[in-house]
Amino acid sequence: MGPRAFPRLLLVLLDCWASVSAQAGTTLVVTTEGLNSTKPVPTTLRPVLSSKPPETPRASRPFSGPRPAPVTDVAALCVCDLSPAQCDVNCCCDPDCSSVDFSVFSACSIPVVTGDSHFCSQKAAVYSLNFTADPPHRVFKLVDQINPSVFCVHITNYKPALSFINPEVTDESSFDKLMKTPDGFSLNPESDVSTRLDAPQTAKYEYGVHLQTSDSFLRFPSPLTSSLCTDNNPAAFLVNQAVKCTRRINLERCEEMETLSMAYYSSPKILMVPGSGIEVPVTVQSIVIRSLNKTLTRLEDTTAILRVSNQGVVEAGHIEICTNVVLEVTYSLTYTDAGEVIKADLFLLLGAVSSAMVPLQQKFEIYFIQQNAKPVPLSGNPGYVVGLPLVAGFQPQKGSGIIQTTNRYGQLTLLRSTTEQDCLAVEGIRAPVLFGYNMQSGCKLRLTKALTCRLVAQKMKSLLKGQGFPDYVASFGNSQAQDVLDWVPVYFITQTSHVKDSCQLPVALTVEVRWTKYGSLLNPQAKIVNVTANLISSSFPETNSGNERTILISTAVTFVDVSAPAEAGFRAPPTINARLPFNFFFPFV
Repeated sequence: MGPRAFPRLLLVLLDCWASVSAQAGTTLVVTTEGLNSTKPVPTTLRPVLSSKPPETPRASRPFSGPRPAPVTDVAALCVCDLSPAQCDVNCCCDPDCSSVDFSVFSACSIPVVTGDSHFCSQKAAVYSLNFTADPPHRVFKLVDQINPSVFCVHITNYKPALSFINPEVTDESSFDKLMKTPDGFSLNPESDVSTRLDAPQTAKYEYGVHLQTSDSFLRFPSPLTSSLCTDNNPAAFLVNQAVKCTRRINLERCEEMETLSMAYYSSPKILMVPGSGIEVPVTVQSIVIRSLNKTLTRLEDTTAILRVSNQGVVEAGHIEICTNVVLEVTYSLTYTDAGEVIKADLFLLLGAVSSAMVPLQQKFEIYFIQQNAKPVPLSGNPGYVVGLPLVAGFQPQKGSGIIQTTNRYGQLTLLRSTTEQDCLAVEGIRAPVLFGYNMQSGCKLRLTKALTCRLVAQKMKSLLKGQGFPDYVASFGNSQAQDVLDWVPVYFITQTSHVKDSCQLPVALTVEVRWTKYGSLLNPQAKIVNVTANLISSSFPETNSGNERTILISTAVTFVDVSAPAEAGFRAPPTINARLPFNFFFPFV
C-alpha cells in the first residue's frame, strides 16, 4: 500500500463510521446524578459526517449544556417539590408553601431528607407538623445523623465526582487535533474540571479535617494492618480515638528511638485554624512514672519534669532497663464554636521497660472538649440509677441513629396530676418517667353533645401519649445515639372493646418496663430489656342529651425486675491430657 492509498483508506473509515452513527439512532439519554436523585436528560445526537454534499464544518458541540452544580445541602433538597412556583400538598419541604398552607396539611409526605447514606456522618433535615398549636405549623430540625455501619465513607475529596463531565463530539475540525494528542481520542481534552485532590484551605476546622501543625500534621500512632504502631496516622478534628499498639524496640538503642521520648509528643505546635500562622503549643499537664513493680508516682514540680524528658538505659545486675519510656499518651484539645483549636493539653505515663516487656505496648488517646460547654448528664454509667429519667428517642428511618430531645426529663413522660383534675387544664404538663419509680396519674375530661366521637378520641389519645412518644428506650443509662443495638424498641399495644352503637375512647395508658441485673454479682448494673406500652380503650354510648359526661383518664408506669437468680460459678477442675511416646517402654515391650 503506497502513501497515496492512505487518504482513501481514511475517507472510507470515516464514511463507515458516519453510516453506523446514523443507523444507531439519534437519541441518547445522559444521566445527571446528584446526592439523592438521578434525572435522565434526553439529548439528541446529529451525525456529523454523511454521504451528502459537503457542508460547512460545524464547531464541536457537547451532548448537552453545562450541568448544574450538585446540591449537597439537605435543607435545600426537596424530592416532593413537583410543581414549580406552586405548593405541593403535604410537601413540608416545599419552599413555595406558606404558613397558611402548612396549617391545612394532614402529614408530611417526606418526613426526613438525608444525603448519601454511605457517609459516616451527615446532616438530616427532619420535618413534622405541630397539631397542638393553633393554628398548626411546620417544625423543622437539622440534626446530625451517624451511620452505624463499619464500612462507610468518611470524607469525599473529589468534588467533580458528584457530577458528569460535558463530553465533546468529534467532527472534521477536531479530528486531526485529537489524533495528535498523546492519549489518542479523549471525550474531554479541554475540560475545565479540576482533578486536584487538595481542597482549598478553609478558615476553620471541620469534622474529620486533619489537625495541622507548623511543619505537617499532628501524628497519632495507631495500628493499621497489624498490631504494630504506625506513626504517620493523622489526628482528625472532633474524632475521639483510643487505641493500643505494639512497638518493637532494642533496649540497647532505646535512646535513639524518638517515638519513646516525651519530646516527640509535646514538641508539635498545632495551628489554630488550617493554613494560619497562629500556633497553639502542646502543654504538658501531668506526668506519671510507673516502675517495674507497677507502682505509680506523679511528678508535681517542673524541675522533675525536665529531668525525665529523655529516656536512658541503666543496668540492674545482668538486666538492662530503659527508663522514662512513654507508655501512654493522652491529648485533650479545646475548641470553639468557630472551629478553632485554642488549647492543647498532654498527659503522659512514663515507665521502665525490661526485656520481659518487649515488644512494648503503648496506648494513645485523643478527645475534644468544647469551650464553655456543659457535659451531657447521664442516667447511669453504664447501668441505670434509681431516680434518674429514662433515656428515650425515635428512629426516623431504618439504619439511622436515634434522635433525642435536648430535655432529658421530656423524653418519656406521663400525665401529671394536679388539684384541679382537669385534663384540658393540664394539657402539656407532663411528668418524667424515673427509673425504679412506679407512678400513676390521671385527670377528668368533660364531654358534651357538641363534641364528636372522632374528635374526642384524637384528643384523649394525644393527652395520654403526649407530644412525640418515643419509639426506642436505651438499654443502659449511657447508651450512645449511634449504637442502635443498645436501644430497646417500645412495643405499642392497643386494646379495644367493640360494642354496637358505641364510641371507642382511649382511657388509659400503661407502660411496663422490664429490667434485669447485668454484670458482676459484686456490682450489678441495671439494664432495660423490654418496654411495652398498652393503650386501653373503652366503649361509651353516644351522647344524645345535653347533659355532660365525665371520663376519667389515667396513665401508669411499672418497673418489673426479671433478673434470673444468681448462680455461683466455679472453674472446671483441670484435666490431664498427656500421651506417652510410642517407644516409651522400649525395649521391654
